[in-house]
Amino acid sequence: MKTLNISNASKTFGERTLFTDVTFTINEGDRIGLLGLNGTGKTTLLDGIVNNNDLNTINIEKPKDYKISYLKQQPELDESSSVIDAVFNGSGEKFQLIRQYENSLARFSANSTDQKIQNEFFKLQEKMNAAEAWQMESDVKSILNKLGITELDKKISELSGGQQRRVALAQTLISEADLLILDEPTNHLDYEAIDWLQTYLSKYKGSVLFVTHDRYFLNEVATRIFELENRNVTEYDGNYEKYLQQKADNEEIYASEQHHKTQLYKQELNWMRAGVKARGTKQQARKDRFTDLKEDLQNKPDVQKEMSIDIAQQRLGNDVFDIKDATLKFDKQVILNDFSYLVSRGDRIGITGANGSGKTTFLNTIAHQLPLDSGEIKTGQTVRLGYYTQQTRNMDPDKRVIRYLESIGQGARNNDGTQMSASQMLDTFKFDHQMQGAFIRELSGGEKRRLYLLAILMDQPNVLLLDEPTNNLDIETLTILESYLDSFKGTVLAVSHDRYFLDKVAAKLLIFEGQGQITESYDSYSGYLKRATEKKQAQHHEVKAQKHEEVKEKSEQKSQTKQKLTYAEQMEFDKLEPKIEKLDDELAELKKELNDSSNDYEKLMDFQKQLDEKTAESDKLMDRWEYLGQFI
Repeated sequence: MKTLNISNASKTFGERTLFTDVTFTINEGDRIGLLGLNGTGKTTLLDGIVNNNDLNTINIEKPKDYKISYLKQQPELDESSSVIDAVFNGSGEKFQLIRQYENSLARFSANSTDQKIQNEFFKLQEKMNAAEAWQMESDVKSILNKLGITELDKKISELSGGQQRRVALAQTLISEADLLILDEPTNHLDYEAIDWLQTYLSKYKGSVLFVTHDRYFLNEVATRIFELENRNVTEYDGNYEKYLQQKADNEEIYASEQHHKTQLYKQELNWMRAGVKARGTKQQARKDRFTDLKEDLQNKPDVQKEMSIDIAQQRLGNDVFDIKDATLKFDKQVILNDFSYLVSRGDRIGITGANGSGKTTFLNTIAHQLPLDSGEIKTGQTVRLGYYTQQTRNMDPDKRVIRYLESIGQGARNNDGTQMSASQMLDTFKFDHQMQGAFIRELSGGEKRRLYLLAILMDQPNVLLLDEPTNNLDIETLTILESYLDSFKGTVLAVSHDRYFLDKVAAKLLIFEGQGQITESYDSYSGYLKRATEKKQAQHHEVKAQKHEEVKEKSEQKSQTKQKLTYAEQMEFDKLEPKIEKLDDELAELKKELNDSSNDYEKLMDFQKQLDEKTAESDKLMDRWEYLGQFI
């Protein structure tokens, strides 16, 4: 069993210590979710495991052949290379061979009559046979297909940011590493791809260490949780649900212990102040205990200072937004097409749909930052708008944190009417006094987003527009925000693809389907995604069946005139029988496992799934073998 041992990992920026003496072990098969408040150093720790020079200190023990593959939040891909070259960027011989074969296949498909191209292609086919690289190629293409990567000859520079991110994920997954390190792997993935990735990682033979804000994904994949807090790592067994239970239990125990210590401390303090005469050696023990208790209480971890949002809001009338006959276009893209909708007090609306369909633009029109082509949006007189945008606005990097918040307002009132200063509000949002005096440029991306959220809420809005609020916010902040929204008496419109967030926050959905098509649903977001996927799969099977009939018909027509196999078909036929025999052996083994009563339910379900997949594959190969066999 391969293990990775990390010890004495520490990182300091100037006077600020992110973490110190972090020690843990990653065992083979572990799938570890790394949690922590923004700014605690999660990404820095991941970077340091891969590049030890990024940390002040770190000791790593691992086997010499231990391989780590790392997906960064911002992938570093060669923009001049093609997708296929970027994906097969590994140094292994099989990777290089598959890359050469795929490029040769593209040339052969474009110009199959060129003798030189033919010779090169057939020679590479023989090398693929000799290296037994076909299975790896098949696995890789399956991964690419599941991630929606189909145009392998495209240049990286021609891809969107989301597409580049998926290429980087594919590159990481196919590396056959002992440890996958994934920083926000679900970013830019749709529901189907996330669902596939969950299954893939759950069955991954090596180990996985990942950071994510997708709590459904975290719950499905993680077998252990590492929480980075108080400059160190605390370990929990199990998934996110079990972590929450253990965390709650630990907090109760801690609070009880601290209460007991506080009472003891008060007793000892009274004794010290009483000025007991003639203190001797017996009394010295009590003096020492007093000192220990005092230091223990003074050094108690910051985790007890819970982050909270307790900010009052302005009164809101019944009328919020009345949208009438709204029309808006960008170039050839229709955003709104004669759209009418009434948004009322207390509405909780989740806005979702395809990228580029106009969700953010819709929020901008509601906020009157973008005019309509026609129609109107009436805003209620009592509306006090808070707009949390994807880009952090009006934040001078050379301004100190406390001065930035004071420039927005001297403070706000909480729900009991008490006035809070900017410093007090920063403190509740986990900005200690040292961080309050720091320059904004010194904050992490996540800390800037948390500060930006606080600045918006400080204005005491009664209507909130939230554009992708889960991006770059840690899970603890999201949980607190969701709790605040649950008791928020105003109106919320939130653009998001985060299943967990929308399931908790949204009472109804506006689904942007593109070209001005907007539908309303009262289903949960998870329920909507499930039904949309089932519909898509049904349509896919229908199209596939239709194509199969067309291919079958054309094949029958060709078979009437076809006399013999081409060279490429002969080579294909020669390889089919060994493949079918191998599948027959695998099917026999799977049937044996299914008849083994010692296997549990989950194993039996997995074996049945494999049996179905391999049976379908065997049937397909047999059809092809029988067809080609007619011409031998």
